[in-house]
Amino acid sequence: MPRSDPRSGANVEKMTTGDGSVVTKYSPRPRDGSGPVLVDAMQIGQDPRMAAMPNESLLEDSSFGRLPIVGPDGRRPMDQYARPWSGARGTRVAIVVSGLGLSQTGTQRAIKELPEEITLAFAASGNSLQRWMQEGRRSGHEIMMQIPMEPFDYPANDPGPETLLTSKSPGKNIESLHRAMGEITNYTGIMNYQGGRFLSNPDALEPVMRDVAKRGLLFLDDGSSAQSKTEAVAKGTELPYAFADLQLDGQVDTNAILQKLDELERIAKRNGQAIGVASAFDESIDAIAKWSEEAGMRGIEVVGVAALATDPKNP
Repeated sequence: MPRSDPRSGANVEKMTTGDGSVVTKYSPRPRDGSGPVLVDAMQIGQDPRMAAMPNESLLEDSSFGRLPIVGPDGRRPMDQYARPWSGARGTRVAIVVSGLGLSQTGTQRAIKELPEEITLAFAASGNSLQRWMQEGRRSGHEIMMQIPMEPFDYPANDPGPETLLTSKSPGKNIESLHRAMGEITNYTGIMNYQGGRFLSNPDALEPVMRDVAKRGLLFLDDGSSAQSKTEAVAKGTELPYAFADLQLDGQVDTNAILQKLDELERIAKRNGQAIGVASAFDESIDAIAKWSEEAGMRGIEVVGVAALATDPKNP
């Protein structure tokens, strides 16, 4: 049976900007031919037409739902669901907007208005997560799962049900982790929600990190705890990991957030890359959308967080 070229259904325009960067614009057009199109679900970074569907070989059934695993060919979820990027040696920035799923209007606005290069982190205790995951993936976003972890002032400050605690046994913490992991599929990794005390305790952290690593996921530390032992534990468990350089919306004001984004850009230009994290406030969404629109003109490539992770398997 004759097959249609899967790339034929798009107009591709390349434009060189004043600083030498190449901007590629894709727009739809009628596909050539009438034959079927075969989509390779095993490529690195999913085809956008399949992005809301999980790769079945990267899932296992459990009592907590379907959990991510490394595939029989060694393929990891962090590779399968990563957002593709140019591979150029330019300045790269990843921005993660967290807390998705907690507010229907906030989640909808984030998915609709944030550029597709922005990574979305879904709260484990959120609502309608499967639906929002699918919408986020169809819109081109890389996504993460956000796990509540014990802060220093727990229980006065309680991150929510199934919080990972230093007082729980490793088995109980991994049960809580798996319960959260089973809420959705198609994510590249795990991100902490709070967790100052948990992240500073290697004995509690190590079993959790080891489980995340063996499932082919990355771990993003939001950078909120100076006492975090993430790096040391990650290196000992061969876990791909990343650290946020800046919390962008400590002050919930659009202009203040834009100033933080400019600071993030300076860090990226100095170090080659930088990661910023924010919550899904209206002001954060407005500022990030505005800044991202202009970043490419200044030679900044906005990438998914997986592109900036330190990966022991790809040093």
